[in-house]
Amino acid sequence: MVGRATKIGQLGRHMLRSGICLGAATCLGFTSLTAASGESLPEALAKAYQTNPQLNAERARQRATDENVPQALAGYRPQIIASLSGGLQAVRNLLPDNTVQSATLKPWIIGVTVTQTLFNGFKTANSVRVAELQVQSGREALRNVGQGVLLDAVTAYTNVLANQSLVEAQRSNVSFLQETLAITQRRLQAGDVTPTDTSQAEARLSRGKADLNAAEVNLAVSQATYTQVIGNSPGALRPAETVDRYLPRSRDDATTLALKQNPAVLAAGFDVDIASTNIRVAESSLMPTVTLQGNASHSMDDDQTLGTFRTDQASVTGQVTAPIYDGGTAASQTRQAKELTTQSRLVLDQVRNQARTAALGAWVANEGAKVAVSASESEVRAATIALQGVQKEAQGGQRTTVDVLNSEADLISAKARLIGAQRDRVIASYTLLSAVGRLDVKTLGLNTPDYLPEVHYHQVRDAWEGLRTRTPSGQ
Repeated sequence: MVGRATKIGQLGRHMLRSGICLGAATCLGFTSLTAASGESLPEALAKAYQTNPQLNAERARQRATDENVPQALAGYRPQIIASLSGGLQAVRNLLPDNTVQSATLKPWIIGVTVTQTLFNGFKTANSVRVAELQVQSGREALRNVGQGVLLDAVTAYTNVLANQSLVEAQRSNVSFLQETLAITQRRLQAGDVTPTDTSQAEARLSRGKADLNAAEVNLAVSQATYTQVIGNSPGALRPAETVDRYLPRSRDDATTLALKQNPAVLAAGFDVDIASTNIRVAESSLMPTVTLQGNASHSMDDDQTLGTFRTDQASVTGQVTAPIYDGGTAASQTRQAKELTTQSRLVLDQVRNQARTAALGAWVANEGAKVAVSASESEVRAATIALQGVQKEAQGGQRTTVDVLNSEADLISAKARLIGAQRDRVIASYTLLSAVGRLDVKTLGLNTPDYLPEVHYHQVRDAWEGLRTRTPSGQ
Protein backbone atom coordinates (compact mmCIF):
# COMPACT_ATOMS: atom_id res chain seq x y z
CA MET A 1 0.00 0.00 0.00
CA VAL A 2 2.86 2.35 0.72
CA GLY A 3 4.27 1.61 -2.72
CA ARG A 4 0.95 2.48 -4.34
CA ALA A 5 0.72 5.79 -2.46
CA THR A 6 4.29 6.56 -3.48
CA LYS A 7 3.29 5.92 -7.09
CA ILE A 8 0.45 8.44 -6.72
CA GLY A 9 2.89 10.95 -5.26
CA GLN A 10 5.23 10.51 -8.20
CA LEU A 11 2.37 11.16 -10.62
CA GLY A 12 1.42 14.30 -8.73
CA ARG A 13 4.97 15.64 -8.91
CA HIS A 14 5.02 14.88 -12.66
CA MET A 15 1.92 17.03 -13.03
CA LEU A 16 3.59 19.90 -11.24
CA ARG A 17 6.52 19.90 -13.65
CA SER A 18 4.45 20.19 -16.82
CA GLY A 19 3.01 23.26 -18.42
CA ILE A 20 3.60 26.11 -15.92
CA CYS A 21 6.35 28.51 -14.86
CA LEU A 22 6.21 28.60 -11.09
CA GLY A 23 8.01 31.54 -9.56
CA ALA A 24 8.37 33.33 -12.90
CA ALA A 25 5.58 35.87 -13.18
CA THR A 26 6.92 37.36 -16.39
CA CYS A 27 6.92 34.21 -18.50
CA LEU A 28 4.38 31.90 -20.03
CA GLY A 29 5.29 28.55 -21.56
CA PHE A 30 6.59 25.07 -21.00
CA THR A 31 9.31 24.80 -18.41
CA SER A 32 10.75 21.91 -20.40
CA LEU A 33 11.60 24.15 -23.36
CA THR A 34 15.02 25.66 -23.55
CA ALA A 35 15.68 29.24 -24.59
CA ALA A 36 17.32 28.07 -27.80
CA SER A 37 14.41 25.96 -29.11
CA GLY A 38 11.26 26.98 -30.94
CA GLU A 39 9.96 30.28 -32.25
CA SER A 40 10.09 33.26 -29.93
CA LEU A 41 7.41 35.92 -29.52
CA PRO A 42 9.58 38.66 -31.11
CA GLU A 43 10.15 36.41 -34.14
CA ALA A 44 6.42 35.80 -34.46
CA LEU A 45 5.73 39.52 -34.20
CA ALA A 46 8.28 40.24 -36.94
CA LYS A 47 6.56 37.74 -39.25
CA ALA A 48 3.16 39.24 -38.56
CA TYR A 49 4.53 42.72 -39.22
CA GLN A 50 5.86 41.62 -42.60
CA THR A 51 3.10 39.34 -43.90
CA ASN A 52 -0.20 40.12 -42.16
CA PRO A 53 -2.79 40.79 -44.92
CA GLN A 54 -4.70 43.37 -42.87
CA LEU A 55 -1.57 45.40 -42.25
CA ASN A 56 -0.37 45.14 -45.86
CA ALA A 57 -3.82 46.21 -47.08
CA GLU A 58 -3.62 49.27 -44.83
CA ARG A 59 -0.20 50.08 -46.26
CA ALA A 60 -1.66 49.95 -49.76
CA ARG A 61 -4.46 52.29 -48.64
CA GLN A 62 -1.88 54.71 -47.32
CA ARG A 63 0.04 54.63 -50.60
CA ALA A 64 -3.22 55.47 -52.37
CA THR A 65 -3.72 58.38 -49.94
CA ASP A 66 -0.25 59.66 -50.85
CA GLU A 67 -1.49 60.17 -54.41
CA ASN A 68 -3.87 62.90 -53.20
CA VAL A 69 -0.88 65.24 -52.91
CA PRO A 70 0.35 65.12 -56.55
CA GLN A 71 -3.29 65.35 -57.64
CA ALA A 72 -3.69 68.55 -55.63
CA LEU A 73 -0.34 69.91 -56.83
CA ALA A 74 -1.51 69.44 -60.40
CA GLY A 75 -3.57 72.60 -59.88
CA TYR A 76 -0.33 74.62 -60.00
CA ARG A 77 0.77 73.09 -63.29
CA PRO A 78 -0.31 73.89 -66.86
CA GLN A 79 -2.85 71.75 -68.65
CA ILE A 80 -1.81 70.90 -72.22
CA ILE A 81 -4.28 69.48 -74.73
CA ALA A 82 -3.52 68.49 -78.31
CA SER A 83 -6.26 68.11 -80.90
CA LEU A 84 -6.48 66.70 -84.40
CA SER A 85 -9.53 66.68 -86.67
CA GLY A 86 -10.16 65.91 -90.31
CA GLY A 87 -12.95 65.00 -92.69
CA LEU A 88 -14.83 65.81 -95.89
CA GLN A 89 -16.76 69.04 -96.52
CA ALA A 90 -19.11 69.66 -99.46
CA VAL A 91 -19.42 73.32 -100.54
CA ARG A 92 -22.03 74.65 -102.98
CA ASN A 93 -21.92 78.41 -103.79
CA LEU A 94 -24.46 80.43 -105.85
CA LEU A 95 -22.58 83.11 -107.77
CA PRO A 96 -24.03 86.57 -108.81
CA ASP A 97 -24.56 85.37 -112.37
CA ASN A 98 -26.77 82.58 -111.02
CA THR A 99 -24.21 79.95 -111.75
CA VAL A 100 -23.49 77.27 -109.17
CA GLN A 101 -20.01 76.43 -107.97
CA SER A 102 -19.53 73.16 -106.12
CA ALA A 103 -16.44 71.79 -104.40
CA THR A 104 -15.49 68.97 -102.06
CA LEU A 105 -12.95 69.96 -99.41
CA LYS A 106 -10.77 67.77 -97.27
CA PRO A 107 -10.08 69.96 -94.25
CA TRP A 108 -7.92 68.94 -91.30
CA ILE A 109 -6.78 70.88 -88.27
CA ILE A 110 -4.05 70.20 -85.74
CA GLY A 111 -3.63 72.34 -82.67
CA VAL A 112 -2.40 72.57 -79.10
CA THR A 113 -3.90 74.47 -76.18
CA VAL A 114 -2.06 75.36 -72.98
CA THR A 115 -4.06 76.57 -69.99
CA GLN A 116 -2.50 77.90 -66.80
CA THR A 117 -4.53 78.88 -63.75
CA LEU A 118 -3.10 82.01 -62.16
CA PHE A 119 -5.60 82.46 -59.33
CA ASN A 120 -8.55 80.38 -58.14
CA GLY A 121 -9.30 81.80 -54.73
CA PHE A 122 -6.41 79.88 -53.12
CA LYS A 123 -8.25 76.62 -53.83
CA THR A 124 -5.12 74.85 -55.04
CA ALA A 125 -3.02 75.87 -52.04
CA ASN A 126 -5.71 74.78 -49.59
CA SER A 127 -6.32 71.55 -51.51
CA VAL A 128 -2.62 70.71 -51.24
CA ARG A 129 -2.78 71.43 -47.51
CA VAL A 130 -5.79 69.11 -47.17
CA ALA A 131 -4.00 66.35 -49.09
CA GLU A 132 -0.89 66.63 -46.92
CA LEU A 133 -2.99 66.50 -43.75
CA GLN A 134 -4.77 63.43 -45.11
CA VAL A 135 -1.39 61.79 -45.55
CA GLN A 136 -0.45 62.55 -41.94
CA SER A 137 -3.79 61.32 -40.64
CA GLY A 138 -3.45 58.18 -42.75
CA ARG A 139 -0.01 57.47 -41.33
CA GLU A 140 -1.43 57.54 -37.81
CA ALA A 141 -4.27 55.28 -38.92
CA LEU A 142 -1.67 52.91 -40.38
CA ARG A 143 0.27 52.99 -37.11
CA ASN A 144 -2.93 52.24 -35.22
CA VAL A 145 -3.63 49.21 -37.41
CA GLY A 146 -0.03 48.09 -36.96
CA GLN A 147 -0.43 48.23 -33.19
CA GLY A 148 -3.64 46.24 -33.45
CA VAL A 149 -2.01 43.56 -35.59
CA LEU A 150 0.95 43.23 -33.22
CA LEU A 151 -1.40 42.97 -30.24
CA ASP A 152 -3.44 40.33 -32.07
CA ALA A 153 -0.19 38.46 -32.72
CA VAL A 154 0.72 38.60 -29.02
CA THR A 155 -2.73 37.32 -28.10
CA ALA A 156 -2.57 34.51 -30.64
CA TYR A 157 0.94 33.51 -29.52
CA THR A 158 0.14 33.47 -25.81
CA ASN A 159 -3.16 31.65 -26.38
CA VAL A 160 -1.32 28.84 -28.14
CA LEU A 161 1.24 28.69 -25.34
CA ALA A 162 -1.45 28.66 -22.65
CA ASN A 163 -3.53 26.03 -24.43
CA GLN A 164 -0.46 23.86 -25.00
CA SER A 165 0.26 24.06 -21.29
CA LEU A 166 -3.34 23.23 -20.44
CA VAL A 167 -3.32 20.22 -22.77
CA GLU A 168 -0.11 18.95 -21.14
CA ALA A 169 -1.62 19.48 -17.69
CA GLN A 170 -4.83 17.67 -18.65
CA ARG A 171 -2.89 14.77 -20.16
CA SER A 172 -0.91 14.42 -16.96
CA ASN A 173 -4.19 14.59 -15.06
CA VAL A 174 -5.67 11.78 -17.16
CA SER A 175 -2.53 9.67 -16.59
CA PHE A 176 -2.79 10.33 -12.88
CA LEU A 177 -6.47 9.37 -12.82
CA GLN A 178 -5.88 6.21 -14.87
CA GLU A 179 -3.20 5.07 -12.46
CA THR A 180 -5.39 6.02 -9.50
CA LEU A 181 -8.26 3.95 -10.94
CA ALA A 182 -5.96 0.97 -11.46
CA ILE A 183 -4.69 1.21 -7.88
CA THR A 184 -8.23 1.51 -6.55
CA GLN A 185 -9.36 -1.55 -8.51
CA ARG A 186 -6.49 -3.59 -7.09
CA ARG A 187 -7.32 -2.37 -3.61
CA LEU A 188 -10.97 -3.33 -4.20
CA GLN A 189 -9.88 -6.87 -5.02
CA ALA A 190 -7.83 -6.90 -1.82
CA GLY A 191 -10.81 -5.68 0.19
CA ASP A 192 -9.16 -2.37 1.19
CA VAL A 193 -11.84 -0.14 -0.44
CA THR A 194 -15.49 -0.36 -1.48
CA PRO A 195 -16.99 -0.30 -4.99
CA THR A 196 -17.93 3.33 -4.31
CA ASP A 197 -14.25 4.30 -4.39
CA THR A 198 -13.86 2.62 -7.76
CA SER A 199 -16.92 4.42 -9.18
CA GLN A 200 -15.62 7.72 -7.91
CA ALA A 201 -12.26 7.11 -9.58
CA GLU A 202 -14.01 6.14 -12.85
CA ALA A 203 -16.15 9.29 -12.76
CA ARG A 204 -13.12 11.50 -12.23
CA LEU A 205 -11.32 9.77 -15.09
CA SER A 206 -14.25 10.38 -17.45
CA ARG A 207 -14.33 14.03 -16.42
CA GLY A 208 -10.58 14.27 -16.96
CA LYS A 209 -10.89 12.86 -20.49
CA ALA A 210 -13.65 15.37 -21.27
CA ASP A 211 -11.49 18.21 -19.95
CA LEU A 212 -8.57 16.98 -22.06
CA ASN A 213 -10.76 16.91 -25.16
CA ALA A 214 -11.97 20.45 -24.49
CA ALA A 215 -8.38 21.62 -24.02
CA GLU A 216 -7.34 19.98 -27.31
CA VAL A 217 -10.22 21.68 -29.13
CA ASN A 218 -9.22 25.06 -27.72
CA LEU A 219 -5.63 24.42 -28.75
CA ALA A 220 -6.67 23.61 -32.33
CA VAL A 221 -8.72 26.82 -32.53
CA SER A 222 -5.87 28.93 -31.13
CA GLN A 223 -3.43 27.33 -33.58
CA ALA A 224 -5.71 28.24 -36.49
CA THR A 225 -5.92 31.83 -35.24
CA TYR A 226 -2.14 31.89 -34.89
CA THR A 227 -1.75 30.84 -38.53
CA GLN A 228 -4.20 33.54 -39.63
CA VAL A 229 -2.44 36.34 -37.75
CA ILE A 230 1.23 35.28 -37.90
CA GLY A 231 1.24 33.64 -41.32
CA ASN A 232 2.56 30.18 -40.42
CA SER A 233 1.52 27.27 -38.24
CA PRO A 234 2.86 27.31 -34.68
CA GLY A 235 5.52 24.80 -33.80
CA ALA A 236 7.46 24.71 -30.58
CA LEU A 237 7.10 28.13 -28.99
CA ARG A 238 9.41 29.72 -26.48
CA PRO A 239 8.12 31.26 -23.25
CA ALA A 240 6.62 34.72 -23.76
CA GLU A 241 7.91 37.61 -21.70
CA THR A 242 6.25 40.86 -20.69
CA VAL A 243 7.37 44.30 -21.85
CA ASP A 244 7.47 45.97 -18.45
CA ARG A 245 10.72 47.79 -19.26
CA TYR A 246 8.92 49.86 -21.91
CA LEU A 247 5.84 50.72 -19.84
CA PRO A 248 5.07 54.03 -18.09
CA ARG A 249 5.92 54.07 -14.41
CA SER A 250 2.66 55.53 -13.12
CA ARG A 251 -0.99 55.82 -13.99
CA ASP A 252 -0.65 59.53 -14.69
CA ASP A 253 2.26 58.89 -17.05
CA ALA A 254 0.13 56.34 -18.90
CA THR A 255 -2.73 58.78 -19.51
CA THR A 256 -0.35 61.59 -20.47
CA LEU A 257 1.44 59.43 -23.01
CA ALA A 258 -1.85 58.12 -24.39
CA LEU A 259 -3.07 61.66 -25.12
CA LYS A 260 0.23 62.60 -26.74
CA GLN A 261 1.23 59.43 -28.62
CA ASN A 262 -1.84 57.26 -29.18
CA PRO A 263 -2.24 57.11 -32.99
CA ALA A 264 -6.03 57.31 -32.82
CA VAL A 265 -5.79 60.63 -30.97
CA LEU A 266 -3.20 62.02 -33.37
CA ALA A 267 -5.23 60.93 -36.40
CA ALA A 268 -8.35 62.61 -34.99
CA GLY A 269 -6.32 65.79 -34.47
CA PHE A 270 -5.26 65.80 -38.11
CA ASP A 271 -8.87 65.20 -39.12
CA VAL A 272 -9.83 68.43 -37.35
CA ASP A 273 -7.19 70.31 -39.38
CA ILE A 274 -8.48 68.68 -42.58
CA ALA A 275 -12.05 69.77 -41.87
CA SER A 276 -10.94 73.32 -41.02
CA THR A 277 -8.96 73.63 -44.24
CA ASN A 278 -11.88 72.27 -46.27
CA ILE A 279 -13.82 75.37 -45.22
CA ARG A 280 -11.34 77.52 -47.13
CA VAL A 281 -11.53 75.15 -50.09
CA ALA A 282 -15.31 75.58 -50.17
CA GLU A 283 -15.02 79.35 -49.83
CA SER A 284 -12.74 79.53 -52.86
CA SER A 285 -15.76 78.85 -55.09
CA LEU A 286 -17.05 82.32 -54.12
CA MET A 287 -13.91 84.05 -55.40
CA PRO A 288 -12.84 85.00 -58.96
CA THR A 289 -10.67 82.78 -61.13
CA VAL A 290 -7.88 84.04 -63.41
CA THR A 291 -6.53 81.84 -66.19
CA LEU A 292 -4.10 82.28 -69.08
CA GLN A 293 -4.61 80.27 -72.24
CA GLY A 294 -2.33 79.90 -75.26
CA ASN A 295 -3.50 78.27 -78.47
CA ALA A 296 -1.71 77.36 -81.70
CA SER A 297 -3.21 75.56 -84.67
CA HIS A 298 -2.47 74.64 -88.27
CA SER A 299 -5.31 73.91 -90.69
CA MET A 300 -5.48 72.93 -94.34
CA ASP A 301 -8.37 72.74 -96.86
CA ASP A 302 -7.54 70.71 -99.94
CA ASP A 303 -9.66 70.92 -103.11
CA GLN A 304 -8.68 69.77 -106.57
CA THR A 305 -10.54 72.65 -108.21
CA LEU A 306 -9.86 75.60 -105.92
CA GLY A 307 -6.46 74.50 -104.69
CA THR A 308 -5.06 74.16 -101.18
CA PHE A 309 -5.65 76.68 -98.41
CA ARG A 310 -3.37 76.72 -95.36
CA THR A 311 -4.04 78.64 -92.18
CA ASP A 312 -1.75 79.07 -89.15
CA GLN A 313 -3.15 80.64 -85.98
CA ALA A 314 -1.71 81.48 -82.56
CA SER A 315 -3.24 83.32 -79.63
CA VAL A 316 -2.70 84.13 -75.98
CA THR A 317 -5.79 84.95 -73.95
CA GLY A 318 -6.27 85.98 -70.38
CA GLN A 319 -9.60 85.34 -68.71
CA VAL A 320 -11.14 86.45 -65.43
CA THR A 321 -14.36 84.86 -64.23
CA ALA A 322 -16.24 85.87 -61.12
CA PRO A 323 -19.22 83.99 -59.72
CA ILE A 324 -22.38 86.08 -59.35
CA TYR A 325 -24.93 83.47 -58.33
CA ASP A 326 -24.69 79.68 -58.53
CA GLY A 327 -28.00 78.80 -57.00
CA GLY A 328 -26.54 78.65 -53.49
CA THR A 329 -24.28 75.64 -54.05
CA ALA A 330 -21.03 77.26 -52.83
CA ALA A 331 -22.71 78.79 -49.79
CA SER A 332 -24.22 75.43 -48.86
CA GLN A 333 -20.88 73.66 -49.27
CA THR A 334 -19.24 76.24 -47.00
CA ARG A 335 -21.88 75.78 -44.29
CA GLN A 336 -21.52 72.02 -44.65
CA ALA A 337 -17.74 72.22 -44.20
CA LYS A 338 -18.18 74.25 -41.03
CA GLU A 339 -20.56 71.68 -39.54
CA LEU A 340 -18.14 68.88 -40.43
CA THR A 341 -15.41 70.81 -38.62
CA THR A 342 -17.59 70.97 -35.52
CA GLN A 343 -18.20 67.24 -35.81
CA SER A 344 -14.50 66.47 -36.12
CA ARG A 345 -13.72 68.50 -33.01
CA LEU A 346 -16.33 66.58 -31.04
CA VAL A 347 -14.95 63.31 -32.38
CA LEU A 348 -11.48 64.39 -31.22
CA ASP A 349 -12.83 64.97 -27.70
CA GLN A 350 -14.47 61.56 -27.81
CA VAL A 351 -11.29 59.82 -29.01
CA ARG A 352 -9.26 61.54 -26.29
CA ASN A 353 -11.69 60.33 -23.64
CA GLN A 354 -11.54 56.82 -25.08
CA ALA A 355 -7.74 56.88 -25.14
CA ARG A 356 -7.63 58.11 -21.54
CA THR A 357 -10.06 55.40 -20.43
CA ALA A 358 -8.19 52.72 -22.38
CA ALA A 359 -4.88 53.75 -20.82
CA LEU A 360 -6.33 53.71 -17.31
CA GLY A 361 -8.01 50.37 -17.94
CA ALA A 362 -4.82 48.89 -19.36
CA TRP A 363 -2.79 50.18 -16.42
CA VAL A 364 -5.21 48.72 -13.87
CA ALA A 365 -5.44 45.44 -15.77
CA ASN A 366 -1.66 45.13 -15.92
CA GLU A 367 -1.30 45.79 -12.20
CA GLY A 368 -4.13 43.37 -11.46
CA ALA A 369 -2.51 40.71 -13.64
CA LYS A 370 0.63 40.92 -11.48
CA VAL A 371 -1.42 40.25 -8.35
CA ALA A 372 -3.31 37.41 -10.08
CA VAL A 373 -0.08 35.66 -11.08
CA SER A 374 1.36 35.97 -7.59
CA ALA A 375 -1.85 34.67 -6.01
CA SER A 376 -2.07 31.78 -8.49
CA GLU A 377 1.53 30.78 -7.81
CA SER A 378 0.78 30.71 -4.10
CA GLU A 379 -2.35 28.68 -4.75
CA VAL A 380 -0.43 26.10 -6.79
CA ARG A 381 2.23 25.80 -4.10
CA ALA A 382 -0.40 25.35 -1.40
CA ALA A 383 -2.36 22.84 -3.49
CA THR A 384 0.84 20.91 -4.14
CA ILE A 385 1.61 20.69 -0.44
CA ALA A 386 -2.01 19.74 0.27
CA LEU A 387 -1.93 16.92 -2.29
CA GLN A 388 1.30 15.56 -0.87
CA GLY A 389 -0.16 15.72 2.65
CA VAL A 390 -3.36 13.94 1.62
CA GLN A 391 -1.32 11.24 -0.08
CA LYS A 392 0.73 10.63 3.07
CA GLU A 393 -2.41 10.56 5.20
CA ALA A 394 -3.98 8.10 2.74
CA GLN A 395 -1.02 5.80 3.33
CA GLY A 396 -1.96 5.64 7.02
CA GLY A 397 -5.62 5.11 6.29
CA GLN A 398 -6.62 8.56 7.50
CA ARG A 399 -7.77 9.67 4.03
CA THR A 400 -9.94 8.02 1.39
CA THR A 401 -9.55 7.75 -2.36
CA VAL A 402 -12.02 10.58 -2.90
CA ASP A 403 -9.90 12.82 -0.67
CA VAL A 404 -6.91 12.20 -2.94
CA LEU A 405 -9.04 12.82 -6.02
CA ASN A 406 -10.44 16.06 -4.62
CA SER A 407 -7.01 17.30 -3.67
CA GLU A 408 -5.69 16.48 -7.11
CA ALA A 409 -8.67 18.28 -8.73
CA ASP A 410 -7.90 21.35 -6.66
CA LEU A 411 -4.33 21.24 -7.91
CA ILE A 412 -5.28 20.94 -11.60
CA SER A 413 -7.75 23.84 -11.20
CA ALA A 414 -5.04 25.94 -9.55
CA LYS A 415 -2.65 25.14 -12.38
CA ALA A 416 -5.24 26.16 -14.97
CA ARG A 417 -5.77 29.47 -13.19
CA LEU A 418 -2.02 30.06 -13.04
CA ILE A 419 -1.62 29.37 -16.76
CA GLY A 420 -4.47 31.76 -17.52
CA ALA A 421 -3.03 34.41 -15.21
CA GLN A 422 0.40 34.16 -16.84
CA ARG A 423 -1.20 34.52 -20.29
CA ASP A 424 -3.23 37.52 -19.14
CA ARG A 425 -0.13 39.06 -17.60
CA VAL A 426 1.75 39.04 -20.92
CA ILE A 427 -1.24 40.31 -22.91
CA ALA A 428 -1.94 43.06 -20.34
CA SER A 429 1.59 44.45 -20.62
CA TYR A 430 1.39 44.62 -24.41
CA THR A 431 -2.10 46.12 -24.20
CA LEU A 432 -0.80 48.92 -21.98
CA LEU A 433 2.09 49.52 -24.39
CA SER A 434 -0.44 49.80 -27.22
CA ALA A 435 -2.67 52.16 -25.22
CA VAL A 436 0.18 54.66 -24.84
CA GLY A 437 1.07 54.41 -28.55
CA ARG A 438 4.40 52.60 -28.23
CA LEU A 439 3.65 49.12 -29.57
CA ASP A 440 5.83 49.27 -32.66
CA VAL A 441 8.87 47.70 -34.30
CA LYS A 442 11.28 50.34 -33.04
CA THR A 443 10.25 50.14 -29.39
CA LEU A 444 10.22 46.35 -29.32
CA GLY A 445 13.48 46.10 -31.28
CA LEU A 446 12.08 43.48 -33.66
CA ASN A 447 14.44 41.94 -36.16
CA THR A 448 12.69 43.36 -39.22
CA PRO A 449 13.04 46.61 -41.17
CA ASP A 450 10.48 49.20 -40.19
CA TYR A 451 7.94 50.12 -42.87
CA LEU A 452 8.45 53.80 -43.64
CA PRO A 453 5.39 55.31 -45.35
CA GLU A 454 7.25 58.53 -46.12
CA VAL A 455 9.42 56.67 -48.65
CA HIS A 456 6.53 56.19 -51.06
CA TYR A 457 5.22 59.68 -50.31
CA HIS A 458 8.45 61.33 -51.47
CA GLN A 459 8.55 59.07 -54.51
CA VAL A 460 5.21 60.28 -55.83
CA ARG A 461 4.82 63.78 -54.38
CA ASP A 462 6.55 65.62 -57.22
CA ALA A 463 5.92 63.10 -59.97
CA TRP A 464 4.66 64.88 -63.10
CA GLU A 465 3.90 61.73 -65.06
CA GLY A 466 4.12 57.93 -65.04
CA LEU A 467 1.52 55.19 -64.72
CA ARG A 468 3.53 52.56 -62.88
CA THR A 469 3.06 52.35 -59.13
CA ARG A 470 6.15 52.77 -57.02
CA THR A 471 5.36 50.25 -54.34
CA PRO A 472 8.18 49.84 -51.81
CA SER A 473 9.18 46.46 -50.49
CA GLY A 474 6.89 46.80 -47.48
CA GLN A 475 9.79 46.83 -45.08
